[in-house]
Amino acid sequence: MDENNLTVVTEFFLIGFQICKTLRIFLFCLLLVVYCGTICGNLLIIVLVSTSRTLHTPMYFFISQLSIGDILVITDIVPNLLQVLLHNGRTITFLACISQLYFFGASEAFECFLLAVMSYDRYVAICNPLRYSMIMTSRHCVILSILCWLLGFSMILIYIIKTANVIFCGSNIIDHLFCDIVPLLELACSDTFVIHMEIYFMGIPVVIIPTTIIVSSYTNIVSAVLRIPTTTGRQKAFSTCSSHLIVVSIFYWTMFSVYVVPTKGQSSTISKILSLLYTVFTPLVNPIIYSLRNKDIKKAVQERLYKCILVY
Repeated sequence: MDENNLTVVTEFFLIGFQICKTLRIFLFCLLLVVYCGTICGNLLIIVLVSTSRTLHTPMYFFISQLSIGDILVITDIVPNLLQVLLHNGRTITFLACISQLYFFGASEAFECFLLAVMSYDRYVAICNPLRYSMIMTSRHCVILSILCWLLGFSMILIYIIKTANVIFCGSNIIDHLFCDIVPLLELACSDTFVIHMEIYFMGIPVVIIPTTIIVSSYTNIVSAVLRIPTTTGRQKAFSTCSSHLIVVSIFYWTMFSVYVVPTKGQSSTISKILSLLYTVFTPLVNPIIYSLRNKDIKKAVQERLYKCILVY
């Protein structure tokens, strides 16, 4: 192709769902409610962990960090998606598209690392309870959290910078809900082989290593719990990590269904629905799981409400 005849794309058009207006309005209202509920639920956890002394433990500190990550993910995706639904498609500039891709990828990579750290925290708590306070000190927790943030936001830059330098020409229509890496690279005119290789190789530190840590941690946890002689003791031990295990299962199931499972023969509508589960509903489910299944958080909410009632 003659480079002089290329029309370089400076903006993209996100199609969203090509459905009737009634369904789009319904989905708009649903996502708006989900977005507000997610922000409120995760902010509640952050505030409770910050203000309640009973929640000043490593586990709840990491839960609050997960809530921050969930807020970043859904805020990066939903406001723009609501406009796409409202106007049956929306134009987005090249810079805004790359920025959305970066913050989405960085937030998800951060959560991969954080979930691995949280599984290690549960492993130490159950398998080495006498040394738990020595290993998971406040200083170590902060350092681990900072490392998760730095790794997440720095490693994604490797392929984001390459993607930003790709030449896009011809069609600028993205048949998706947001600027994701797969549908975006499909519009590229220049060679994207190097970017695909970078993404595959980055899967080792971002996905494979955290997954290995999680599986190893829970293998040791299950082994340790099964050695507990009493049924009550086993139930108590499992209850301390059940919420995290549910969150991990939901996170990786939705992620693998979008990026790992072959999409040949899969309709674009199904792909978009899976992306919704991954980017919108998972951040909503996380605070619900931790609040409904956690007595400490329930107690902290009751104490906070009681104090508010006394004030007024």
